[in-house]
Amino acid sequence: DNFDILGDGVKELLVGRDDGVLEIYNFESADDPALRYDYALPESIASIQGGCVGKDGYDEILASTYSGWLTGLTTEPVHREGGSGEELKLSQEMQSKISSLRSELDHLQMKVHQEREKYQQSSQSSTAVLSVPAFSVNDKFTLNKDDASYSLILEVQTAIDNVLVQSDVPVDLLDVDKNSAVVSFSSCDSE
Repeated sequence: DNFDILGDGVKELLVGRDDGVLEIYNFESADDPALRYDYALPESIASIQGGCVGKDGYDEILASTYSGWLTGLTTEPVHREGGSGEELKLSQEMQSKISSLRSELDHLQMKVHQEREKYQQSSQSSTAVLSVPAFSVNDKFTLNKDDASYSLILEVQTAIDNVLVQSDVPVDLLDVDKNSAVVSFSSCDSE
């Protein structure tokens, strides 16, 4: 998207990447855009948009991720400075907003607890049927020309416990910055 998030009268380029990086480029000179800000999200960004969403007078960037999370970055200051010994007072609007969010969170926690209990009861009954849930996998297997390696990127809308890679040829796994996996090698039975 392009949007004037900096408020300088010139639209910036808002970029959301597959690796979860959100970037803001500024066109200060006529040559190349300059990276002004970046922010890393834990999953790939499916869509990005700039605009005024939450509060009048404060522009925001909204990004939706692969699994459906909506993340917002705002220009509204989140911290207010107070003098020595001065207590921070919240406006009535902010107090009602916090109260509303707390009650919504309590309601959601109660609903999750009830659903877990229903699942436990149904899974322990004699007529319970186990089934593997259907979910879509966002996968990419791309060649990196710089070091002649392939990148395998897997995203699902649930936690990934294990990934099994089986190959008929020897494979070297390279460590990358975003990798949090524990790698285990085992030889395969030729039969």
